[in-house]
Amino acid sequence: MTSPRDHSPRRYFVDGNGHRVLIGLTVEETFEFETLDNQPAVDDLGTPATLYENGVPTTAREKRWFELYSKHDSAWMEWKTKIQADRHEVSDFVNHH
Repeated sequence: MTSPRDHSPRRYFVDGNGHRVLIGLTVEETFEFETLDNQPAVDDLGTPATLYENGVPTTAREKRWFELYSKHDSAWMEWKTKIQADRHEVSDFVNHH
């Protein structure tokens, strides 16, 4: 299994205060995720880390990164499903009238 970090598309929206926020996360969680995402791959002692072992994060930082990414990715999937359903409803309306 490859690391989700290798395939981590980011999907943002702009909140009411003009902040770019990852779908499904708060402003604070987005900042935390981006901070974690931009840090070098080291373990809790600061030495180069094996980030994933058998597809499972091995460090506290990677576990938190994965938790935030998973929350974001789930919200993104839900959003895509809703958009597709909304498009289908509009399409049905246009095609039947």
